[in-house]
Amino acid sequence: MFYSLSGVKVYLVLEKTDMRKSVNGLSIYISDNMDVDIFSGSLFVFCNKRRNILKILYWDRNGFCLWYKRLEKERFRWPSDEQEVLEISSRELGWLLDGIDLNQPHAYQPEIYSKIS
Repeated sequence: MFYSLSGVKVYLVLEKTDMRKSVNGLSIYISDNMDVDIFSGSLFVFCNKRRNILKILYWDRNGFCLWYKRLEKERFRWPSDEQEVLEISSRELGWLLDGIDLNQPHAYQPEIYSKIS
């Protein structure tokens, strides 16, 4: 995906995000609403209202990187929580990107397994 995610903090911004925002808009959101160092190399994950677009913003040595994924038919299984931001592991981020529900990571999901067969 990007680079080794071992030891990298991952923050999900749970509220819907206007996907017209790019690096500047997303970094301003992080600076204004989160008590974290935006230059730490942590991943900040945003999702739109329809849950078919995901953006990941992170600092990489000398500049921001913005990773974008749009699903054509499926929807991301975005967690619902009363918090604005949820910290997850890099492994859980992989699950999210693969379409696995973070609330039920071991539940059988036929649409996932049918892709493997």
